Amino acid sequence: MNKTILIVDDEPHIIELEKAILEMEGFKIISAENGTEALAKLKKTTPDLVILDMMMPKMSGREVCEKIRSDPKTKNLRVVFVTVARFSEIGKDKLKDLNVSDYITKPFENEEFVKRIKKALE
Repeated sequence: MNKTILIVDDEPHIIELEKAILEMEGFKIISAENGTEALAKLKKTTPDLVILDMMMPKMSGREVCEKIRSDPKTKNLRVVFVTVARFSEIGKDKLKDLNVSDYITKPFENEEFVKRIKKALE
């Protein structure tokens, strides 16, 4: 399978958790602790999927996603949001506009997380 996933989260322990879960499934993981770092990494590499935390200081996951979508090189990247927030219907429409593959609510069950990440990569 060997797909590459970029995990973007301002909480290092969340990155470590998601990384550990996904590496056991054979994924290659790159990580960034904020939106600026994530966008810089996307200039150098094109992962198969970006897992984006919604709530981050300085630049929110949504702003990062908007920047990904506005760049011709990354506009078709698959993005999955991981968030503690529950989305309203309006929020879900916004996700559709951003072409987000899925959003996973924290805390998540590991098996469910893996299943949904694999589905987003299909």
